[in-house]
Amino acid sequence: MGVSDILYYAIHVQELKSLIQWQTWHNPVHQRDPEKESVSLRICFDFLDKTSRSFSAVIQELHPELLVPVALFYLILRGLDTIEDDMTIPIEKKDPLLREFYKITEKEGWSFNGNGPDEKDRELLVQFHYVTEEYRKIKPVYREIINDITRQMGNGMAEYSKKAAEGTVGVDTVKDYDMYCYYVAGLVGNGLTQLFVESGLANPALKDRKELQTSMGLFLQKTNIIRDIREDWDDSRRFWPREVWSKYVDHFEDLFKPENEESALNCSSEMVLNSLNHADECLFYLAGLKEQSVFNFAAIPQGMAIATLALVFRNPNIFKKNIKITKGSACQIMLDSTQNLRKVCEVFRTYVRQIHKKNTPKDPNFLNISVACGKVEQFIESIYPSQDPNALVGGSREQLDPKEIQAREEAKWDTSKKMVSKFIRVVSTITRPLVYMMSIVMSFLFVISCMMIGTAWMFGARFDVAVKELKQGRFSRPDSDTARTIVNNYDRGEL
Repeated sequence: MGVSDILYYAIHVQELKSLIQWQTWHNPVHQRDPEKESVSLRICFDFLDKTSRSFSAVIQELHPELLVPVALFYLILRGLDTIEDDMTIPIEKKDPLLREFYKITEKEGWSFNGNGPDEKDRELLVQFHYVTEEYRKIKPVYREIINDITRQMGNGMAEYSKKAAEGTVGVDTVKDYDMYCYYVAGLVGNGLTQLFVESGLANPALKDRKELQTSMGLFLQKTNIIRDIREDWDDSRRFWPREVWSKYVDHFEDLFKPENEESALNCSSEMVLNSLNHADECLFYLAGLKEQSVFNFAAIPQGMAIATLALVFRNPNIFKKNIKITKGSACQIMLDSTQNLRKVCEVFRTYVRQIHKKNTPKDPNFLNISVACGKVEQFIESIYPSQDPNALVGGSREQLDPKEIQAREEAKWDTSKKMVSKFIRVVSTITRPLVYMMSIVMSFLFVISCMMIGTAWMFGARFDVAVKELKQGRFSRPDSDTARTIVNNYDRGEL
C-alpha cells in the first residue's frame, strides 16, 4: 500500500472498513483443496490466476460439482479469445482456428505457439494440453454444453475477424452491437446457466429464459465497453455503434476532443441507457439461483457492473483514461453481494439512484434514463416492498397480548445489544490499522520536516536568531528598520 493509498483511506474511512471486513470476515462457502488435485489441474488453476485474478477468486469458491467445469470453461474461452484478439495471426489461419476450436478441446496433447510474442495470454495456448487433459475428465454432459458454446462463439468471432480483415472498422448498428456482445458474453451466460441447472444448483426454469441468461452477459460486456472506450481507441478498436455516436459527432475520434465534451457525455449517456435496460432482468435471473456459492459467483460481477455504470455515467474522464471503482467500494459490493438477493437489490438501488441523481435535463436521453432507473426500482419494490402494508392502514386491527408486546420489546433490546457489540467489534478491527497508517503519515511528515530544516541550516539559516527573537515576544514580521537593527545585532560569521 503506497503513501497515496494511505492518505486516501485516512479520509475515506468507510472504504477502509469495507476493505478490512472483506479481508478478515469473508469466509468462502467452499474451499478448493490443491493437495487433492492432479499436477495438470493445479497448472490450470495457475493459468486461471494469471489470466483473471478477479474471476479466479470467485470461481475457486464454487461448489465442488462446478469448480473444475467452470474453471476449464473459462480457460477454453480465454484461449479462443486470445486467438481472436491477436492481430498478428493472418485471417487465413485465424478463421479455421476459431471455427474448429471446439473440436481442438478434445484433442490430446494439442497446443498452439502461433501467437505474437507480445500477446498477453500466449503461454496459456502454448501449454493448452494441460487444459485438454483435464477437460476430457469432466462429465460428458458438461463437455457437451461447453463444446456447443465454444462452437457458437468461435463462429461469431470468425465473422467479426473476417470483417476486420476486410477493412470494416467498428460496429455500425445497435443490432450489430447487441449481436457482438451476445457472441462474446451472452453465450457465456447461456453456457453457465446450463451448467448451473444441470448440476442441480439452479432453478430449472432458468434454462428456458434465454433473455435472462443473455442479459447477464450483455450487462457486463456493455458496461466494460463503455468504461474501456479510451483504452480500446488507443488500441485502434471501436465498439460503440456508429448508429449511436453519429448522432452526436461527425467522426468517432471527435468524442475525445475537449471542445466536444458535452456531446461526448450525451453519447455516453445513450450507451449507459442501452446497458441499464438489462439491469432488472439480471436481478430476476439471480432470484433463480439456489446454492450460495453459485449465487455469489453470479452476483458479484453484476454488483461491480452497476457500480461501474454509475461511475462512468456523465463522467468525462472515460474519454481521457481507463477508470475503475475503488478497492474499498469493490469490497463493500462483494460483502453485500455474497449475502442474499435483498442485499444485491440494495446495491442496485444505491447505484441506480446515483445515476438518477447525475441525470440532467440538458441530456437528450434524460427522460429515457429516468424511466430505466424507475424500472429497476419498480422491480425491486415488487419483490421487496419498502413499506409494511399494515403500516399504511394504521397498523394491525388486532390487539396484541401484553406478554407478546413485552417479548417484542425484549427482542428489540437483544437486537440493539447485538448491533452495539458488532459496532464495537468493527471499531476495534479498524482502529489498529488506522493508527498504524496515521503513524506512517506522521513519520513521513517528520522526516520531510527534518530534511527541510537541515537543508536550510546547511545554507546558513540562523535558527538561534529566530529562537532569541521569539523569546523576546516578537512573533510578527518586523518592519524594515527593525529588521536591519536585528541583523546588525548578530554576528554573521563568514558572511
